[in-house]
Amino acid sequence: MAKCGTPFKMGAMIEIPPHIEGLIFDCDGTIADTMPLHYRSWVAALGEHGVEFPEALFYEMAGIPTPRIVEILNDRHSHQMPVEETAIRKDALFESMIPQVTAIAPVVDVVKKYAGKLPMAVASGGSRGVVVKTLASLGLLNFFQTLVTADDVKHGKPAPDIFLEAARRLGVPPALCIGFEDAELGLQAIRSAGMVGIDIRPLIAEGALKKENSGKP
Repeated sequence: MAKCGTPFKMGAMIEIPPHIEGLIFDCDGTIADTMPLHYRSWVAALGEHGVEFPEALFYEMAGIPTPRIVEILNDRHSHQMPVEETAIRKDALFESMIPQVTAIAPVVDVVKKYAGKLPMAVASGGSRGVVVKTLASLGLLNFFQTLVTADDVKHGKPAPDIFLEAARRLGVPPALCIGFEDAELGLQAIRSAGMVGIDIRPLIAEGALKKENSGKP
């Protein structure tokens, strides 16, 4: 078991140590397989302003609130995109794709296994409305005692605020929480909050490899 504040990678089965009292999950790319859809919505929204968004840069910014991403792109490249208007447009495009969202099975298995046994929260850099609709589409909204989103904290990931607020709402000390993430900025936030972190990306890669080897689509 890794020490508190250190992200660690595990095999196909995620085991929660007995001393852990709270579980905190990122949403996009962790609970829900939304990242390709988010990228498509970004490309469409920014394309309306003649702005390109390389996929590598998109994943580098994973976890940053939508308006802040627009601000960063404006600052870096001297664009003049209206921040709130562009962010709202991007979210609207994504919401139209929510029926296509699927669950990330190894993580959702943990959510269902520990429902009613440990308090659980979602800590997402997305907007509350989008996160609620995403979780609802997967039938998972009621599994969580609280949702903390970009609307609830001043500083987004990689600052620890969103995970610390989730732990506070759960009534669990951060050192007794595990955070689940798929992005470097999120894992940095978990470390800064003094929590143990699980990087779920190896689980996704392992699942994809198994599908490929089995010949299933």
